[in-house]
Amino acid sequence: MSDEDNDVGGEFVLIAAYSRAQALEDGTLVDVTELAKQAGIKAPVALTRSVWEKYVELSPAAEKAGNDTTGRLWDILWMFRCAALQRPDEAEIRYKLYIVTDAIEPSLVELKAIIGPGDDAEAVITILLPEED
Repeated sequence: MSDEDNDVGGEFVLIAAYSRAQALEDGTLVDVTELAKQAGIKAPVALTRSVWEKYVELSPAAEKAGNDTTGRLWDILWMFRCAALQRPDEAEIRYKLYIVTDAIEPSLVELKAIIGPGDDAEAVITILLPEED
């Protein structure tokens, strides 16, 4: 469907909207705000489900390495905070960190954080894989 299909008398008609609250409710986003506050991040923070599954949930190698989900999440949030402090005026921040994935030896991975308006125009942070929107 093109934008022209949604054009009614010069006005754009919204066919569907998917709010951040809906994404949190259905599990597309995972709310990590409480731990983010402990890391000194003031805005609400959510991870995409794919970031959660790939880098927070424990792989067999992560279990062998003695990782736990809180520590893995802390690393993601702390490294975001460090990157954001270096680039405070950017709405999209890419950053790297080492995480145990498929092998006990940590891998360097890249994440992307988008800082933007939430459902009520408040500042919110979403952490995604680099290829996600």
